[in-house]
Amino acid sequence: MIRFLTAGESHGPELTGIIEGLPSGFLVTKEYIDSFLQRRQKSLGSGGRMNIESDQVEISSGIINNLTTGGPITLKIKNNDWKNWKDKDIDPYVVPRPGHADLVGTAKYDAKDIRLILERSSARETAMRCAIGAIAAQILENFDIHICGYVSGIGLLEYSYKGTDGIKNLQNKVTESSVSCPDDKISKEMENEIKLARKKKDTLGGSITTIATGVPPTLGSFVHWDRKLDANMARIFMSIQSVKAVEIGNGIEVSKNYGTEVQDQYFLDQENIKKESNNLGGFEGGMTNGEDIVVKAYLKPISTTLTPIKSIDLSTKNETETVYERSDTCAVPRAVPIFESAMALEILKNLLIKTGGDSKKEITKNFENISKLHLDEFDLDNKTWNMKYEI
Repeated sequence: MIRFLTAGESHGPELTGIIEGLPSGFLVTKEYIDSFLQRRQKSLGSGGRMNIESDQVEISSGIINNLTTGGPITLKIKNNDWKNWKDKDIDPYVVPRPGHADLVGTAKYDAKDIRLILERSSARETAMRCAIGAIAAQILENFDIHICGYVSGIGLLEYSYKGTDGIKNLQNKVTESSVSCPDDKISKEMENEIKLARKKKDTLGGSITTIATGVPPTLGSFVHWDRKLDANMARIFMSIQSVKAVEIGNGIEVSKNYGTEVQDQYFLDQENIKKESNNLGGFEGGMTNGEDIVVKAYLKPISTTLTPIKSIDLSTKNETETVYERSDTCAVPRAVPIFESAMALEILKNLLIKTGGDSKKEITKNFENISKLHLDEFDLDNKTWNMKYEI
């Protein structure tokens, strides 16, 4: 079972992560992890922090000579901004930002200064989650499972990728776009929306769609609620800062139509069972069905706004307005690799549950035995039977 922990504060010395449960023998490189971190640092819409940081991972256990050992993996990411804070007299932070963890977190942990809350609740933590998930993504490539996310909405602008040129070409287009959207025209419109929000001293949210190809059927389970893979995918996406809703496939639209119009009907392709559509986003009954996994996350606008909004001074106990601190205008474009990492972790966890094994050799062998939904795999009796219990 894969488990991971992250630790560290936004302006502390470093972020630390530990991931355990990964088998031995898989190639994992610093360069691959760093590529995720670099994409997370896209500049359009970001605040001044990204001009300070140049995130790179340090690997101090569990990966030797670029191969996983089977032991826990420890990662570190230095915070360059620490040098600007370590000897600094820190002004009191007493006015909570609506929409952030400030108010409730201060009440929960009886903090004497709100900064003790915002330091850990900050989305800076996602840099480490991005690094941890990158390891999972690189391992999944051994099984020809590939993941790519893209920005599918900024403010009122929406976009849905309909291309058929392969996920690697999609990834190239997303990487080249300043807003992580594969369409040149929509990208320009999204750029303008973000610039307008900055001019208005406001913030913008949006949506990110993440796709996984090559995922075999039967991962997950319908047997218990906590083993449903689509439910767990929604859970890990919802745990990412600013996310307020998650959609599997075309879940919102299918809820508005008749069943005959939206079910992913079956057909035979040389005795392989295929689907005519993928409205359900690659899931049936909490299990993968062999189609692309498609998950869309909706992110609210950043809580720190340059334009003050109503709040309460928790020191004087009086109504007041928020005080601006450095922040993004729109974090959506640089959040894409975070969701790719989250999806990779959940898929790899369920793949390992399915295949078992402690090494690449064992898992690769077992992977070949996963159902491909071929007619020859089914052995139904087609006989009348009785459901009897010893009661």
